This record gives sequence, C-alpha cells and structure tokens, in this order.
Amino acid sequence: MVIFTTGNVACALAPTYGLLMVARVVTSLAHGTFFGVGAVVATGLVAPERKASAISIMFTGLTVATLLGVPAGAWLGLHHGWRATFWAVAAIGVVATIVIARFVPADRGDVDRVVSLRREFAVFGRVQVLLGLLATVLGFGGVFVVFTYVQPILTQVTGVSESAVSVILLVFGGGMIVGNLIGGRLADRHLVPTLIGSLVALCIVMLGMRFAMHAPAAMVVAIGLLGTAGFATVAPLQLRVLQKAAGSGESMASSLNIASFNLGNAVGAWLGGFVIEHGPGIESVTWVAALLPVGAVLVVAWSLRLERRPRRGAGCERLVVSS
Repeated sequence: MVIFTTGNVACALAPTYGLLMVARVVTSLAHGTFFGVGAVVATGLVAPERKASAISIMFTGLTVATLLGVPAGAWLGLHHGWRATFWAVAAIGVVATIVIARFVPADRGDVDRVVSLRREFAVFGRVQVLLGLLATVLGFGGVFVVFTYVQPILTQVTGVSESAVSVILLVFGGGMIVGNLIGGRLADRHLVPTLIGSLVALCIVMLGMRFAMHAPAAMVVAIGLLGTAGFATVAPLQLRVLQKAAGSGESMASSLNIASFNLGNAVGAWLGGFVIEHGPGIESVTWVAALLPVGAVLVVAWSLRLERRPRRGAGCERLVVSS
C-alpha cells in the first residue's frame, strides 16, 4: 500500500507524460502482491470451510471499488483536472494503509513456519500450480476478449446509443458482484465442481451472446450474465492455486495467480482485436472468446487426471512402512 500510495503521489506531481507513465508502472508493481497476499491473509482469518467465501468477499471489494471509482475519477478529472484524481486515490491509499495496519493481524498464528524465498520460488516447479495459473489465464482471458470490445459491439452491432453504454456496464458490474459471492459460496462446498461449472457457464453465456447481439434487451441480460459467470470463476481459481501451493510458496503462488488474471486480460484484449481486424469480424468475437474457457476446462481436467494418477514409489513406501 505504501508503494501504491507513493506511486499515485508521483503521478499527481509528474511534470511530463513520460514520468507519469514511469510512476504508473511503479504503482502497478503493488497490484499482484497486494491481492496475492490479501487472498492468503483472507483465507488465514477464517475457518477452512469459508476460505473461498473470504476470497470472494475481498474481490467483491475490488468490484465495488471499480464501479464507484471509475465514474468518481472521471468526474474529478472533468471538473478539477486529472491531477486531482491521482491526489484523491493517494488519499484513499493513506486511509487504506492505516486501516490495514490497525485491523489486519501481524501474523496468522504460525510464526514458526517461516518460508524462505527459495521455497517461495519452488512453486514454479509444481505442475499443479502451473496448471492452475494456466486455467486462470484462459478462463479470465475469455471474459476480456468480449469485455474489452463491449462498447463497439453494443453501438455498432446491437445498435444502442453511446449514452446507454455506461448504464449497461453497470449491469455487468452488478453481475460481477453476484458472481463473486455465488462463486465463493459454492466453492466452499464443492471446489472442483464449482470451478468446472463456472467455466462451462461462462462458455455457454459467450455462445449465447452471439444470438442476443441484435436484440438490445437480450444483450443487456447477456452482459449481466457475462459478469456473473466470469467472476464466479475468481474465487475457485484462486483457491485452487492456493491449495496446490499449500505448505510453501502460498504467497508467491497467490500473487502469480493475480498476475495470471492480468495476463488473461492482456491476452483476451489482443485476441479480440485480432479477430476484429484480421479474423471473422466483431460479431464473431464472443464465439472465439468461448474457446478460452473451454481450454481452461481441459486444463482443469488434465490437472484432475494427474491428481488421480498414483505416485511413483507409493507402493514401495507402503511396503517399507508395513515391514
């Protein structure tokens, strides 16, 4: 939070565009770590059967902040200049830092289990963690293939006015909140079925959007469902990676999964642009997007198959123990 706050102060004071971009990069360095460690802290503060819900509540905070912060920042920039927006964010950062220092425990009660940096980096050698990260990239990438270009889809294909886009995006935001909470609640009960089910639901919604594209009312519903299905995957994806990194490297794995969400964002935006410019065109974006969560389901299925495969030497170990 200190890096985040300092970076936004540097943005507000930046004398040139180049230095503003450098300050933005500095600010972004805190993103993966903050939400990665935040997920570890959140799951450590609740009972084991509430871990997914804790993650979903944390990300619901992110969703609500996005819904409120984007229009508030735009209003501040319009009436008081863009620097005022960065000063406001920096002030919020100060408040958040104080709140965290005051209310978040200094440790989770397991101070004897200190994980070295070497053990943190060992997660790169865990196949199950890497498969979890890949599933996150593919699953969330599909969301942003569509969402990045939702405005031209709505205005050029569906035929809604520019002024209506902001209201429709609020529907998407509402779906994000609902999906976060539902995904967390269901993942606490049945993690793997929720993970696979949310990815399949996301694929179905994207396929259905192609048929709703020329009907404004149906498209509004579809965008709300996109937000719900897309963000229902967040808690189970995050918890799956945390479980596979259990014992060492949880913070590193959690942060890497946040980076995977962002990588999916970038990959999805690129793929959507490629489809529009070089592929079948803007009306086919949702169908192409549906391929990515399908890929994520296949990755999860691969991961589950590896879980069920007997480990080499397991029989020898049992023999030694019994003898």
